[in-house]
Amino acid sequence: MSAKVARIAAQAKLNLGLRVLARERGGHHEIETLFARIALADTVTVRPGDEERSLVVRGLESGPEHENLAYRAAVAYGDATGWPRGFELEIDKRIPVGGGLGGGSADAGAVLRGLNALAPRPVSDPELLRIALPLGADVPYLTSTEPFVLAWGRGERMLALPALPERTVLLVLPGFAVSTTEAYGWIAGSRPADVPSPRLVSVPELTSWETLQPHVVNDFEPVVCERHPEIAVIIAQLRAAGATIAGMSGSGSTLFGVVPLFSDTAALASALPGTVVPTRTVTRVARVELVE
Repeated sequence: MSAKVARIAAQAKLNLGLRVLARERGGHHEIETLFARIALADTVTVRPGDEERSLVVRGLESGPEHENLAYRAAVAYGDATGWPRGFELEIDKRIPVGGGLGGGSADAGAVLRGLNALAPRPVSDPELLRIALPLGADVPYLTSTEPFVLAWGRGERMLALPALPERTVLLVLPGFAVSTTEAYGWIAGSRPADVPSPRLVSVPELTSWETLQPHVVNDFEPVVCERHPEIAVIIAQLRAAGATIAGMSGSGSTLFGVVPLFSDTAALASALPGTVVPTRTVTRVARVELVE
């Protein structure tokens, strides 16, 4: 094999809808969510090696090496397949950490895809997703090559949907993170009888931006807004600025607004608080680039 290095654009995700359903016996909640890939991406470089294991992260702080999802993904792949014994990972971070955009999960998915592309005996796509699942609910989707997916269970059960036409997306970063663990605890505390949320809409209603628009609901929004009222204010400002769909991605804290393609993002951003990052939805997932 001539390729020695894999380089991947690890694209972030939005949850265009997210329902938190019943709690399993093990304590995990089942979810139902509509995932969409966006162009905002980290750059992940994967070099298999003989013994040493290393991780270099540039751009944003991402915590200790052994807790980093990309590092854990490389270890998990090696444990599952017996290859590689060592690796070098480099990540150029652009996706905000702890914001509900799946930045760590996207890096993990990119590492799994990169190693599998380089492996002397690559595993099947279903097996790769099985390796991804223990790493987190977002990782199977962000390991897949589907841009638009309805997922349920713990995120491992996925139905690929036709990708919607590209739209410009305004991301608003309010300046604080929300702990996913705490957010699940807030939901549990708001449901004394543990009554599950109703499920998302039927699949035919997820096939266009227009039919999807009235049904974008995130069960984390009420409990997060209760503790951070500015979230609700920013969502209202996004709608006032022309977003046809606006809400919170994942457990937050990043807010998003979907506006027509080629909108004047500078003018729209000037009417919004905090840090505004323009991006767009995508109709295909970036391919693994193999380098000799």
